[in-house]
Amino acid sequence: MALIGRPNRLPVLRETSSGFFLDGGAHGDILLPGRYIPRGAAPGDTLAVFVYRDSEDRLVATTETPYAMVGEFGYLQVVSVNPRVGVFLDWGLEKDLLMPLREQATPVRPGERLVVRVALDARTDRVIASARLNRWLNLTPPTYSEGQRVSVIIAGETPLGYNAIIENAHRGLLYRSELAGPLPLGTSHDAYVRAMRPDGKIDLALDRAGFHRIAPLAEQIMAALEARGGFLALHDDSSPEEIRAEFGISKKAFKQAIGSLYRGKQILIEPTGIRRVVTATPTAPPPSPERPAFSPRARAASAGQTPRGKRR
Repeated sequence: MALIGRPNRLPVLRETSSGFFLDGGAHGDILLPGRYIPRGAAPGDTLAVFVYRDSEDRLVATTETPYAMVGEFGYLQVVSVNPRVGVFLDWGLEKDLLMPLREQATPVRPGERLVVRVALDARTDRVIASARLNRWLNLTPPTYSEGQRVSVIIAGETPLGYNAIIENAHRGLLYRSELAGPLPLGTSHDAYVRAMRPDGKIDLALDRAGFHRIAPLAEQIMAALEARGGFLALHDDSSPEEIRAEFGISKKAFKQAIGSLYRGKQILIEPTGIRRVVTATPTAPPPSPERPAFSPRARAASAGQTPRGKRR
């Protein structure tokens, strides 16, 4: 059966002047308009499509991909506002996505962007958006482990840092003190679970912790030194923005990595940057001079003998 608001692979039943009709299972035949039909496709093929309802409440398919699907959070732009119906958002498809009035958290204006949850409305069986994010988060205790890599989307700013939605399910916090700079709302990042608190809150970081973080960063820095001829104009006093632009890491992580390289005598830390230590290639010792060939007289003398034909 076709899944509304999610990716599907549906077989083509027949071709008409309007397009292909796909087998939607219990939902019946679903139209894929002709403008979305891939070149060379024919009845009997199976196509990857996204299924949703059009303005007349009919199920339709498209080969386009929306910015966010049912069960996901996205950062979408307001196209228009209807005071009696709700807000319409651009989600990358021909038909805009409705956010009903009841799902608005605050008033918005056209052109604004906001983080929303894309969901299937139980009342209408339509795909809708909701800005009331808390109602869509998973309240069961998470099973993440410390150091685990996760995908997050920045959902809001707090005095401590940034609220982030983890794997479209849980809320976590990125601390401002551990970041190189601001994180734009709605941006997606790879992050790492720093701590699981007893109250269920999750502390996050953009960099890996401990040795598991430092060793790869050290390798990354050495590779950059190799590519730059052995010198890199970054050091302890470089700005967090410069370091993040070059390596995508925090200044704290950078300092830990170059400290490790310095202790390992792989780099020198200079006032204007860091320099790779070039280990001198050991040279082979000069060859020993060849021993001169002894004459018969010398060999005999060394053996305490008298050369043949001579009398003492």
